[in-house]
Amino acid sequence: MTLDGVCDHTAGLPDPEIHQHYTDLLNAAGTILYGSKTYQLMKYWQPFVQNPSGEKAMDNFALAIDKIPKIVFSHQLKNTEWASAEMSDQPLSQKVRDLKQQSGKAVLVGSRSLIIQLLQLNLIDEFQLCVYPVIAGSGLPLFEDLNNRTLLKLIKTKTFGGGAVIFYYKPAG
Repeated sequence: MTLDGVCDHTAGLPDPEIHQHYTDLLNAAGTILYGSKTYQLMKYWQPFVQNPSGEKAMDNFALAIDKIPKIVFSHQLKNTEWASAEMSDQPLSQKVRDLKQQSGKAVLVGSRSLIIQLLQLNLIDEFQLCVYPVIAGSGLPLFEDLNNRTLLKLIKTKTFGGGAVIFYYKPAG
């Protein structure tokens, strides 16, 4: 996201260091959850598995995103067209509760809409907010249409050479 809270994949400035960070995160996680819009955007990476770009960090990210099991929540999509992805067979809240009982590996949430829903259900254990040193000026805010105040506790930060910072938060209480 940007300094002014805009959640837009075109607003940030990913570089090899950030791609490596997210490659490591994906490789260590058990599953990633997507809504239909973000899932369709992530399909961008599929061709790089068979036809690498030549940029090591991007190609490694493509391999990691291809490998991680993906669960898609959508009323529009009927199939995923990606071997490592499946449509959810349960409502979001039940699927997340079931996943949290399983492997012990992190369940990542890759869609803004799912983050908002899970926040309202108190089903998020940790936020990792990557903030780029950009003011977008307009766009879709990451947190929108929330009715309750949520207090968070900062547990650590990670700063990248390009100026982006990841803030790690846990819900406070």
